[in-house]
Amino acid sequence: MPPMIQAGAILIEEWPLMTQLKGVESEPYSRNWKVVKALDGFALDRKIHAAGWNLFFMATEVKAMFFGAVGPKKIQKAVKRILGKVRKQDFNCLEVTGIVTRRFLGVPYAIVTAHSRHIQQSCVLDGIKERQTSQREAEWAAG
Repeated sequence: MPPMIQAGAILIEEWPLMTQLKGVESEPYSRNWKVVKALDGFALDRKIHAAGWNLFFMATEVKAMFFGAVGPKKIQKAVKRILGKVRKQDFNCLEVTGIVTRRFLGVPYAIVTAHSRHIQQSCVLDGIKERQTSQREAEWAAG
């Protein structure tokens, strides 16, 4: 079973050069996405900079909502929907920034919010074409 996701969790899409990030431990979450263990966004950013890479933070929030009580499986489904949205933009990292519960007419629901992040060597964020090319190359190298 995938690890429980909470606000502050960082998910990284696995790619071959990820081994250069020393001291970044992760565990499988969904397909080729992994949850970073024991690091928040700031600590991960320091590790990535130490390896000579850059971590970008996208200001636009990505959201998914579900009805019912908050539970690990429902949060996992919401995060998977968010990962699908992030994947379409070819970003390789995600930070869950909030899990908020509410009620409407007595019906409980929750909203999971996240921000896309992207790890790359260049200090200028690559355009979508460059991100797609690097993603294809990473998938090809992985087999």
